[in-house]
Amino acid sequence: MDFNGKVVIITGASSEIGAGTAKYLAKLGASLVLTGRNEESLQQTGKDCEAIGKVKPLLVVADVTKEEDNTLVIDETVKKFGKLDVLVNNAGKGVGGSIESTSMSQFDDCMNTNLRGVFHLTQLAVPYLIKSKGNIVNVSSVAGTRSFPNVLAYCISKAALDQFTRCVALELAPKGVRVNSVNPAVIVTEFHKRLGMDDPSYQAYLKRSEETHALGRVGTTAEVAAAIAFLAADTASFITGTNLCVDGGKNVMCPR
Repeated sequence: MDFNGKVVIITGASSEIGAGTAKYLAKLGASLVLTGRNEESLQQTGKDCEAIGKVKPLLVVADVTKEEDNTLVIDETVKKFGKLDVLVNNAGKGVGGSIESTSMSQFDDCMNTNLRGVFHLTQLAVPYLIKSKGNIVNVSSVAGTRSFPNVLAYCISKAALDQFTRCVALELAPKGVRVNSVNPAVIVTEFHKRLGMDDPSYQAYLKRSEETHALGRVGTTAEVAAAIAFLAADTASFITGTNLCVDGGKNVMCPR
């Protein structure tokens, strides 16, 4: 996989899967545009990528839920690099709650980040991706392919993102643009702690997850980053409309 000369936007690049993907693609020679809301963390990701790669990343502090920020990201990318080859829609958030407990503000907040922001940024990026015959990788979840209680808004947002991926893949295929997603299961990040788990509960959850993943363990950000890189690279030139489960077999398991 060679990304030399490829311009790649990664949203939510200030931490976890986004930061891991940025560093992975920096090693492969990509010219990176990194966006995120946390400026300090984004700066750190940028420094890490600069130390690894050949091209200093362009950093844009931006919130995918703000239309003016999405416009800024595309404008700054084209201004600096003159083109766009890959869009990685990674920014996302989780929210706990059931049909009885999820407020409409929680639902809207989740959908605005996980779906509406992706829709808008993709819409802005498409003209440039058509010119470069580039591609899009959306970061979804096993929550988009399977059903789980008490994370209702999150599951809905990721299921919708998977349908978005497939539909846009069909729309852009005649124009030479590929669109795919990765669908991770449990990955070691701060995601579940942000949903309210304390450390002992999280460690117990990781232990339990050894039984709910066929491979007997949870995943790492590096493993998700490798899958994103594969789909974004020319090596996947005949793959579009795919929701690639990076999940240790969780998606195909059933309770017994």
